[in-house]
Amino acid sequence: MNPTTTSDDRSEICFFDLETTVPGRRRQGFAILEFGAILVCPKRLVELKSYSSLVRPDDPSSIPSAFVRCNGICRDTIAVAPSFSEIADKVHDFLHGRVWAGHNIARFDCVRLREAFEKIGRPAPEPKGIIDSLALLTRRFGRRAGNMKMATLANYFEIGKQTHRSLDDARMNLEVLKHCATVLFLESSLPDILTADSVVSPRPTTRSSSYSNSSPEQPSPNMNTLSSSLTSENDPNLSPTGLENGEDHPIIFGSEVNSDASDPAEPDPFDMSLLRNEIETDAVQSDVTKEEKPELESPEMSSAIAITEGCAGYAGFLELDEVSVTSISASLIPYYHGTYRIKLLHKDVALQLFCPCLRVRFGIHTKFIDKAGLPRLNFVVDASPSLCEVLQTCDAAAKKILEDYGSKSKWRPVVASPKDYRYIDSPTVRLHIPTLVNGDITQYATEIHQKDCSGAAQKLVFSKFDAEELVNLFRTGISVDAFFSLDTYDYQQGAGIRLVAKKLVIHSD
Repeated sequence: MNPTTTSDDRSEICFFDLETTVPGRRRQGFAILEFGAILVCPKRLVELKSYSSLVRPDDPSSIPSAFVRCNGICRDTIAVAPSFSEIADKVHDFLHGRVWAGHNIARFDCVRLREAFEKIGRPAPEPKGIIDSLALLTRRFGRRAGNMKMATLANYFEIGKQTHRSLDDARMNLEVLKHCATVLFLESSLPDILTADSVVSPRPTTRSSSYSNSSPEQPSPNMNTLSSSLTSENDPNLSPTGLENGEDHPIIFGSEVNSDASDPAEPDPFDMSLLRNEIETDAVQSDVTKEEKPELESPEMSSAIAITEGCAGYAGFLELDEVSVTSISASLIPYYHGTYRIKLLHKDVALQLFCPCLRVRFGIHTKFIDKAGLPRLNFVVDASPSLCEVLQTCDAAAKKILEDYGSKSKWRPVVASPKDYRYIDSPTVRLHIPTLVNGDITQYATEIHQKDCSGAAQKLVFSKFDAEELVNLFRTGISVDAFFSLDTYDYQQGAGIRLVAKKLVIHSD
């Protein structure tokens, strides 16, 4: 590959990847261990130039002495590597002013690079555009390979084994995109034949707020970044799902392809220009719809504001005695670009529940963090027999549709039962508090209220993200009124229903 073949107008696409440490404790942060990138001609998809380097972190103790990753990067191998400040010029030159491409770079790699440049007091490179292959392929190619991990996609196409080294992964990313694009191109040529048995599912929940104007018949995508605890099949105090790169995935299936090429409503599945605005919007927009986005308050925490509606004043949320289990169903709802999403319904209306006086069994714990370094915010409450009956009916309805469409994921019941977990003596469920990241500001996407002894409720407004505040509020033994939605997920061979808190009212002691 001849470096002189790169163009002066920086029209090449820069595929890049980072290898980093994973924070072992709260606020530890990530450390870049390796940077690798290739410059690709956008018209011929050939590699023109490459660069990679190991990176010595400021704190070598962030890599345990016995820690050896599958890629061979450990404390010894990076001891003689340059620091990030020493390679910053090369990294900046490769990236700045070009289109960036990579797998989940919008939510992870771009953020880590910005942090690294900020740490050394230098302006970060800016992209001409961003192509995130995780978002792109999940929309267009779907879960034919089983999940959206790069290793899984590479194995599906028999490209080779992922080495988890930055330069190799960047090259593998390009090859995976070539294979996926070829399949989509062929399917668009003979849709009736080549897509007859194709099931495309599902896609990440992160979508721009421009989708929030969907009609009731086609509900807008859920844009919450759900913070949940680590996956465990043996501990009900851990989240019932694994999250890759901090994302949750609703269950979505592809629709039949319309063979009528003249139909203007059917988008060309190979027309990547349709995704330009969507991909760039995904990279910069917040993860919560406008309706759910809390207002930014003053730097100081304002006094609680009394609310006028009653605790059950949320329209569309049903109390348990209003729910008939025989009227619960799960259905495929038109979602986005010809895909369908599993939606739980009650009498053909989206099912959302209001449950008063739920007793907190296990409060919020900040020792579990997501890949963005933020605590996973969730707590466990006791489940009454009537709540268990409703949720178990929902489980059965959603699980049946998932199995009918051939998913091999293990279904994780939403209700934790004493027969499955020895250290609880009654059924419990987990409520999740999603977070909103808007630039450098992180806030809770759930309305949180507190009720005093007189029964009056006040809305709590937080000036900053501080999980310790929630630890003190959601303590073991207190009672909460909860308004929550029931969102299905299917990710990393685990599927189930996630209870996402929209509004919580804390009772006084």
